[in-house]
Amino acid sequence: MAVKSYRITHAKVGNQDGFRLPRVFSKDYPHLANASGYIEVLSENTFLVRLETDNVDETDETESIMMSLFLDFLMKDAVNNPSELVPYTKEMSDEIDDLLTDVILD
Repeated sequence: MAVKSYRITHAKVGNQDGFRLPRVFSKDYPHLANASGYIEVLSENTFLVRLETDNVDETDETESIMMSLFLDFLMKDAVNNPSELVPYTKEMSDEIDDLLTDVILD
């Protein structure tokens, strides 16, 4: 399944601020329409919404989204702080190889 993006807009909800999701989101994910949860701020313009539901499957898609968000964060940090970048060396590679010598991956 391809990752979908949904445009959100600001919404005033009573005397609270919120975000309005398009109707197609509720049609695509009806089990999430009334869910509540938390927002984790990852950077100035990126946040992760974590919903509390009983029937949401943890899948490879979730891992893919998290990896994408992590890589976006790393890229933004590299662009904003190029002087802190360190070249990857043969010594670093050898050290990692030593650490992973007896590790078996599924």
